[in-house]
Amino acid sequence: MKKTNQFIKRIFDIIMSLIGIIILSPIFIIVSIIISIGSSGNILFLQKRVGRDEKEFNIYKFRTMINDAEKLGKQITVGDDSRITKVGSILRKFKIDELPQLFNVLNGDMSLVGPRPEVPKYVALYTEKQKEVLSIRPGITDMASLRYKDENAILGKVDNPEEYYINVIMQDKLSLNLEYIEKSNIIFDISLILKTIIKCI
Repeated sequence: MKKTNQFIKRIFDIIMSLIGIIILSPIFIIVSIIISIGSSGNILFLQKRVGRDEKEFNIYKFRTMINDAEKLGKQITVGDDSRITKVGSILRKFKIDELPQLFNVLNGDMSLVGPRPEVPKYVALYTEKQKEVLSIRPGITDMASLRYKDENAILGKVDNPEEYYINVIMQDKLSLNLEYIEKSNIIFDISLILKTIIKCI
């Protein structure tokens, strides 16, 4: 039954990501032009993340920060991060910067729904139990994404953002991800996708 569910989920991911890419192609073009006009640098931002079975892959996002932003600060963004461009702040607000991940889904690196993939630096801190979230494909959205939609604002209110992220937010996210694995099915996935769309509008 588990393999059947995984097969159905993968077919659903392929069909929906293809439909999404086709429908959203005008937005991809418009956003790409706006980013290139707004600041110098690549249109896409690629970052190493850890996926299923601890395999690393490049996650795709529209670039929302100045070029080489990671060399100028942490791998998490906090509050009104000075590295975020004006265009980038709008893309982030409506989660438009995440849309290129539909190509990650099509490639098989990610799923539409699943635990958000972390950077290797933070995955190295997982306990053996928490590493169970790496048994399935990471996703564009999940239960944690809905709870922490305003994560940047939350981190902007604490004295040590990275420490708070690791010890509080990341721990809660992993608990939610483990819960998701237990109740995951196609109907639950669709409900999370709809909730995500509603929250981003």
